[in-house]
Amino acid sequence: MGRWGRRSGPLVTGAAALAVVLVAAGLYWFQPWKLWQDQAISEALPGAASSASAPGPAAVAPPAADRPQTVSGGHLISHEHTTTGTVKVVRLADGSHVLRLEGLDTSNGPDLRVWLTDAPVKEGVAGWRVFDDGKYLSLGKLKGNKGDQNYPIPAGVKLSEYTSVTIWCDRFDVSFGAAALTAP
Repeated sequence: MGRWGRRSGPLVTGAAALAVVLVAAGLYWFQPWKLWQDQAISEALPGAASSASAPGPAAVAPPAADRPQTVSGGHLISHEHTTTGTVKVVRLADGSHVLRLEGLDTSNGPDLRVWLTDAPVKEGVAGWRVFDDGKYLSLGKLKGNKGDQNYPIPAGVKLSEYTSVTIWCDRFDVSFGAAALTAP
């Protein structure tokens, strides 16, 4: 056996071990299986009890002050991944606010977050990475990539400082989709 034959064994073993580590790290980082996994959520709007509390003609709708009020909203547009649905900022009867996603349909992905931001919503690639350039507030991890879901907005947040919502992939610093918030 020549001089190279004795050394190639450890080199091949080392290269194979390095390849396994790189593949494992890539799988952990990209989590490609999430592209085929859907997480559907179906949450009711807090405080949106049925307008009729008892059956029959005596049922009375609650006063407007006791019903949730939409403060602002918009339609999601696609960025990095096809994303559809609507976004609403809703004031509840107790004065608190929630961000509501309705009919959300996007791809699943690693480390997805729901952010309120001050960034303008731009179509196409120009809008993919703008949301972490200015002011933003994370409302938490995206509960599911499909359906209706609520995210409490902390008390004291000045809603006038936020003009948009994004489904943000924190792992890759990219927007999956976003909506500009406008008054109803």
